[in-house]
Amino acid sequence: MILNIAERHKLILKKLKKNGFVEVIDLSQEFGVSLVTIRKDLKALEEKKLLFRSHGKAIPSNPYTTEHHVSIKEKINRKEKIRIAVAAGLILKPNDSIIIASGTSVIEFAKNIKPVEGLIVLTASLNTSLILAKNPDIDVIQLGGIIRRSSSSVVGPISEKMLAEFSFTKLFLGVDGIDLEYGLTTTNPMEASLNKEMIKAAQKIIVLADSSKFGKRGFGRICGLEEIDQIITDSGIDPDFKEKLIDLGIDITVVD
Repeated sequence: MILNIAERHKLILKKLKKNGFVEVIDLSQEFGVSLVTIRKDLKALEEKKLLFRSHGKAIPSNPYTTEHHVSIKEKINRKEKIRIAVAAGLILKPNDSIIIASGTSVIEFAKNIKPVEGLIVLTASLNTSLILAKNPDIDVIQLGGIIRRSSSSVVGPISEKMLAEFSFTKLFLGVDGIDLEYGLTTTNPMEASLNKEMIKAAQKIIVLADSSKFGKRGFGRICGLEEIDQIITDSGIDPDFKEKLIDLGIDITVVD
């Protein structure tokens, strides 16, 4: 039976919803039409923002994140970020020396820190420094460097050189994307470079990420998932994605 365009589009979207992806060659064979026809179908559906084309296949949405100002990002999934921040605060131990990277998730973490004895915090985030500086029981070290206005944080060789002079017990890292194959990413390559140095300087790597970050990619790659010890996220995480992360040896903490 020969399908018309509307019928093909309906079946493509149904398969996409069920499997999480569709491949051009498989659709061509199943529908008995040319590869060119399927590519035109996928292009038409992409223009309607119903899928995203990628290397001979299509997936439900664009996996690449775009950069937004921190004032915009902090409003996205804020309730989830607060719950994640509270859970992260429970990890702190006496005499911890920690790195807090940049991003809205770690800013919420800073707001929810209950000081423990001997806590030292180094951060790239200007907002985080201002928040923690109000507490006399926390020693704060602000990294120097080039200011990224979109994130109110510092990046660059000065920041990276400073990190080489310290050793920390924990790194609390915010990211723009977590992909099973590509690893952790951010939208800015200079920030990704600084985050790599943070990972080298810390004994335990803890990622704070709401569930919208899973399956996404940013422009700058930070590291592979094998370098991560723990991820704290919300209950919106896909169960299959969670199981795959656990299989990689990552401790997953899910907040309700």
